[in-house]
Formats: sequence, C-alpha cells, structure tokens
Amino acid sequence: MLFSPTSLSECLQEWEDLEKDYQQVQETHRLYKQKLDEVSKLQHNCLASIARQKKRLKDLSDSLEECKQKGVPEDINTINGIQESMKERPNIFFEMEAFLPKKNGLYLSLVLGNVNVTLLNKQSKFAYKDEYEKFKLCLTVILLFFSFTCRYLVSYRVVDALLNFLLVWYYCTLTIRESILINNGSKIKGWWVFQHYVSTFLSGVMLTWPEGELYQMFRNQFLSYSMYINFVQFLQYYYQSGCLYRLRALGERHNMDLTVEGFQSWMCRGLTFLLPFLFFGHFWQLYNGITLFQMAQLPEWKEWQVLMCGSTFLVLFMGNFFTTLGVVYHKYTNQDKAKDL
Repeated sequence: MLFSPTSLSECLQEWEDLEKDYQQVQETHRLYKQKLDEVSKLQHNCLASIARQKKRLKDLSDSLEECKQKGVPEDINTINGIQESMKERPNIFFEMEAFLPKKNGLYLSLVLGNVNVTLLNKQSKFAYKDEYEKFKLCLTVILLFFSFTCRYLVSYRVVDALLNFLLVWYYCTLTIRESILINNGSKIKGWWVFQHYVSTFLSGVMLTWPEGELYQMFRNQFLSYSMYINFVQFLQYYYQSGCLYRLRALGERHNMDLTVEGFQSWMCRGLTFLLPFLFFGHFWQLYNGITLFQMAQLPEWKEWQVLMCGSTFLVLFMGNFFTTLGVVYHKYTNQDKAKDL
C-alpha cells in the first residue's frame, strides 16, 4: 500500500527518501549502460572469433584433403579423426550465433530494415516461439470459422474479400515471424518456409478476382478447401506439439524447433495418422489447379486470375506432395538401414 503524507514533516521525510532512491536509480542506470557497452564489445569479439575460426577451419580442411591424397595409411587415420571432429564445429557455431546479433536476410531487410531481431536469452526466445505457436493456432481457428461462415451462412463478395485479406495478412505475418525465428536459431527451412510465400501470393490473387460467373463457379470449392486445410492445420498443431514435447524432454529435438505445415521426419516416432489427411489436402490442391485450367477453356473466361490461381495451386501441390513423400521415404530408408546394422 502506498504511503500518502498528510503533514509537512511527513512530506519532507518522503522527499528525502525519494532523493536517496533517485540516486540509486541513477547509479543502477549508469551501471546498466556500462554493462551494455561491455556486452556490445563481447558480441563483436565473439562474432570476429567465430568468423576467424570458420575461415581457418575451411583452410585447414582444404590442406587436409591435399595431405590425404599424398599421405600414408597411418596419416590418413589421423586426418580422418581430425575431419570427424571438424564436422561438429558448424553446429556448435550455429548454436553460438543464435545468441549473437546478425544481419537480417533480404526479406527481413526489405520489411524491417536494419533492425536487430536477435533475442539474446533463452527465456525471450522461448516466449517468442510460444507466442508464434499460439498465434498460428488462434488464426487457424478463426480462419476455419470464417471459411465456414462464407461457405454456408453468408454469400457476399465483400465478405469473401475480407476472408482473403485476412489470409494475405496471416501468411505475410507468418513469413516475417518465421524469418525472425530462423534468425534466433529455429531450423525450419526449405519448402515449409517457401510455401507461405506462395500461399500469400495465392491469397492476394484470390483477393483481386472480381465478381463474375467464373468466380462463383470456383467459390464454393475454394471455401470448402480452405475449411479442410485449416482443419488439418488444427490437427497438425496438436499432434506435432505433442511429438515435439516428448522429443525435447528426451533431448532429441532443438528447443527452438517449431510445428510446421507439413510432415517432418521426427513425426514418424508416433502414429502417422496425419499422412492420409495431408495427402488428401495435397491432391485437393491438384484438383483445384485442374478445375481452374478447365475453367480457362470456357468461352466465359476473361479474368487472368483463373490461370494464375491454377498455376499456384499446382506449385503448392508439387511442393507439398514431393516434399512430404521425400521426408517419408528418407525416414523409412534410414529405419531399414538401422535394422540391417
């Protein structure tokens, strides 16, 4: 409870206490700025040391390869031992750099400029990652109900436009957040990142598609597809978050690993019930692409959005289908090799 002085003497006593506290605040802030300068110098020294280590390791690796070609069997064993130890260094440097400021990639530089987005302690990283996961779950549920409303309850182009605008904003936000997470040590990469850029483009094209006969022909199919995809993403979140929790507890997954909109090798540890749902969604993307290309053959076809959406759905199908297939094939191939050993 705050003290409220009622007399002059009490006010004077309160002022003296405030003066002492003020001096302490100034001293604490001075110390804080001093430590910040020290941290900045340490960050610079760490980055310079890591860069120097990487260069020297690369030069040493080239020299060892030359020695390996000329060396005797005894030397080759020594060289192989050194090379084996060197293989661990990139992962160690990656972990170190996750806690050091780094230059933004091209996309983040275009969106945010030169702002440093590196979070410098584990608590901040985990908090940001968890907030990202909650954001995805919340928007997935909202998009599911929004799609349902447009499909069965409301049939106005302006409401459809709001849905597509929300999709554009959602996927744009995901790409920014994922880029920040990658800067902070998350290892999500490849197609699972790129598909969000493709989805942003697709939603933008759908947003610009004018009201017309062809739009109405495709509308219900697209809204049904949107409902299904969001339902699958909802299932994915709970299944993948459970898998990641168990694997992190066993020390087999990185703490900054994320749930992603696709099938990952670590998901094979448990039930693979998600695979049929995922593959059905992939083939629905193919079906959407074929439908749109067939619509482009009709005499009523005028809008460029028909072919553009059709091409984008085919890109999504090929990327999702072959990436998922590759992950499953790679996982089960490794399992067979382990059994043979």
